[in-house]
Amino acid sequence: MTQTALLETHMFPCLSDNYGFLIHDPIHKITAAIDTPEVTAIQNALEEKNWSLTHIINTHHHYDHAGGNLELKDITDCRIIGPEADQSRIPGIDQTIAHEEEFQFGEHKVKAFHTPGHTLGHMVYHFEEQRLAFVGDTLFAMGCGRLFEGTPEQMWSSLNIIKGWPEKTQLFWEGSLKEPQNKCGPHLTLLKGGLRRRSYFALMNTLKLTLNLRLQ
Repeated sequence: MTQTALLETHMFPCLSDNYGFLIHDPIHKITAAIDTPEVTAIQNALEEKNWSLTHIINTHHHYDHAGGNLELKDITDCRIIGPEADQSRIPGIDQTIAHEEEFQFGEHKVKAFHTPGHTLGHMVYHFEEQRLAFVGDTLFAMGCGRLFEGTPEQMWSSLNIIKGWPEKTQLFWEGSLKEPQNKCGPHLTLLKGGLRRRSYFALMNTLKLTLNLRLQ
């Protein structure tokens, strides 16, 4: 758990190889789950921290990111926020967010960025004042997300959005890329367009992101 300018974050394992995240504003006593990969794991994390769920912030529609939305909303009456471009595929969505739109989470300003590639509607969330961001399945420790819907060009553009953030931004991604997903070693695999695999480390040097990817 870390605390940055009164925004607390809590990371916990879920599913077989993913991470879940809670964020908490102790002034307003509100708590958001970043995506809903596993209801039981989220409930256990909330109980551990003695926090009550008030919001869900979705990065995209995949079941391992939005599959727990309706069950958690039914239990907690929480508010669900998600990408405008994916609103028809986000269960229970209450508030849609457009590219570069800002919204408040308690005391904290959040800026959303549309990052197509992994999916066409994918969105990431940047807390600039706290120097942290939640990037969903756009970027991992050992590569980018698989291109299920988008193109390599779209993913490259999305990665360049992340590149533009301040150097010391702390990034939180949701997949650990354990076996069997990481059979190819430290490479970025572009699945569409017939492109070859690129060295992940060369890419990170190009993006100047080598030193600022930290997960605490």
